[in-house]
Amino acid sequence: MVLLPSFWKMLLFTFAPLLIASNVIAQSNEPRQCGSELSPDEVAKMEAAFSNDAATLGLTSQTLDAMKRTIPVYFHVIQNDTSIEGGNVPDKQIHKQMDYMNNAFKGTGFKFKLKSIDHTTNKTWFELVGPKTTIQTDMKTLLRKGDAITLNVYTVGFKRGTGHGLLGYATYPSAYQSNPKDDGIVLLYSALPGGSRPDFNLGAQLVHEVGHWVGLYHTFEGDCDGRGDYVDDTPAEYIPSDGCPIGRDTCSSPGVDPIHNYMDYS
Repeated sequence: MVLLPSFWKMLLFTFAPLLIASNVIAQSNEPRQCGSELSPDEVAKMEAAFSNDAATLGLTSQTLDAMKRTIPVYFHVIQNDTSIEGGNVPDKQIHKQMDYMNNAFKGTGFKFKLKSIDHTTNKTWFELVGPKTTIQTDMKTLLRKGDAITLNVYTVGFKRGTGHGLLGYATYPSAYQSNPKDDGIVLLYSALPGGSRPDFNLGAQLVHEVGHWVGLYHTFEGDCDGRGDYVDDTPAEYIPSDGCPIGRDTCSSPGVDPIHNYMDYS
């Protein structure tokens, strides 16, 4: 069976309430930064492709249920040197990340299975990889494995350049057909469970980026007047949340801000 790029989004939207209501992480003194940003025009084009694919496949809840599957995951550790501070994360942190991710997606129909871990020592990649750069293109072209239903995760340092200060970024399903080698997630190495990044070292950042990879948007897309993450039961949110502001309500529409949603920033 050939799966169109929006397949993952179709499947996840069926089970989205199970995923997005379960996120509780540590408070932070600074906002989490995700590089998976979209313009309103890009969102509109993605939604049009999603609607077209759904109609083409004739999807129902029964057919979606039959499409549940385990996603193979390849971890590519990019390091400056062989120290942990230089990005050489221990395998045990990656295994803990896999456990966290599978627990977060429990009940959605998604399971993730680690296939391999490889290490590459490359100072330029470790420090300078960022969204839409030739450096990340070179890295992914050399290292990416699998097909459209394979998740590739690259851990880097985000030390300088366009990625400086990011915690991660991901491609969206609709981008796969035009550039399959670009598909995947780039993650700050110290945001893995047990990492050195304060407040963001439990494992939730990768869950957030996987959300994008399967087609979910940020909860605050379009501010109060937009459609947010395009999940009907997600309350509108004007700006990203920071820390754990219980009861925050930035829009006049029903419901308080979804601060426990993985696709927010809290």
